[in-house]
Amino acid sequence: MAKPIVMPQMGYDMTEGTILRWLKREGDRVERGEPIAEIETDKVNIEIESFESGVLLKLVAQEGQTVPVGQPIAIVGEPGEQVEAAVGPAAAADGKARREERAEQPVGAPVAQAAEAVAERTPGERVRASPLVRRLAAEHGIDLSQVRGSGPGGRIVKEDLLPLIGQPVAIPEAPPVEVAAPAPPVAPAAPPRPELPPAPVIPGLPEFELVDLSRMRQTIARRMAESHQQAPHFYVTTVVEVDAALALRKQINEQVDDEAEKVSITDMLVKACALALRKHRGLNASFAGTQLRVYKRIDIAIAVALENGLITPYIVDADHKPLGEIARLSKDLINRARAGELRPEEYQGGTFTISNLGMYGLIEHFTAVINPPQAAILAVGSIVKEPVYRDGGELVPVQRMRLTLSTDHRVADGVAAAQFLSEVKHLLEHPMLLLVR
Repeated sequence: MAKPIVMPQMGYDMTEGTILRWLKREGDRVERGEPIAEIETDKVNIEIESFESGVLLKLVAQEGQTVPVGQPIAIVGEPGEQVEAAVGPAAAADGKARREERAEQPVGAPVAQAAEAVAERTPGERVRASPLVRRLAAEHGIDLSQVRGSGPGGRIVKEDLLPLIGQPVAIPEAPPVEVAAPAPPVAPAAPPRPELPPAPVIPGLPEFELVDLSRMRQTIARRMAESHQQAPHFYVTTVVEVDAALALRKQINEQVDDEAEKVSITDMLVKACALALRKHRGLNASFAGTQLRVYKRIDIAIAVALENGLITPYIVDADHKPLGEIARLSKDLINRARAGELRPEEYQGGTFTISNLGMYGLIEHFTAVINPPQAAILAVGSIVKEPVYRDGGELVPVQRMRLTLSTDHRVADGVAAAQFLSEVKHLLEHPMLLLVR
């Protein structure tokens, strides 16, 4: 029976995707799990897999077309099979019933209760779930084999687990879609999203051209505007002497053969911030109305500049990782971020962000906008050699770096920010502590 392949949700905030190119053509044989197309989301370009095996009967969405999550992009079936009924009112009604059934699942329901509704699986069939879903399941003791997946091809998505771990989940209602033949159907418009205000027309402007923003840059513009409007920022700056840190970094790197484990200043900052957050957990949090979410895990995100925007992959449990492992993980994340190869669960998260512009010339000091929903972000400037008076009046050259912490005033006050920065400064000026904690 012909079955639709739908636009998958590659992240919790993804509402639509654009088909960049098809890797398969109509009439090609495809296997379940085989990449069939490359799509563009708000954050990355990524290949998507077929959730069914068979012949690619029809490409519903064309290259360059934007399709809402859950809507058909192709139809797979047996050779010569008719595609008109592959997606229709019956399929849409069935999907609606499944969503309503899942939405009615009581919050905090036990796994055993959900197991009663698990779809039949072939013995030995692999459970389809992302690393994020598997991690959540492991943290909360959930057996994924007993969870019914509502994603394409029975894939278990994050929303399937939320009712089981005591978090409410809102399931958006997707409109039914009919695939007409022979003309290629047009996917319905994406749900309305907040638009940036149009630029004002200023008399007397010189000649110019309008350049369309990439989807990533539009998302950054929207999220940063929301962050600055909703989170009252305040800023605290300190100056750190980094001669000892640079000397330790040089000593480590001279003795490390593997290039992947050579330590950078950013790696030392990740470790220092993670250890400081362990001591000052109030900044490892986010604002939630009349409450604060204080995170039990310290995941440090690193701002990575891309050609068309910015992305923030993060290192999980950074306070528990040795400096060499942080170096290896950060290089891997940064390289794959620039190659567009990150998975959504590697950049949709983090509890604190570091933005380091020190390597881009003499950027001594800047302030950064908080990465929502986090409570703080650390802006790191260049290392500058400056004259400093020591005790006794001696003037000596010292390598110094300025750190500026942007903090959500709804979450923390100046004293908390100052204490956190003081701890980061102490750790960087006594860098052996980064190796023993």
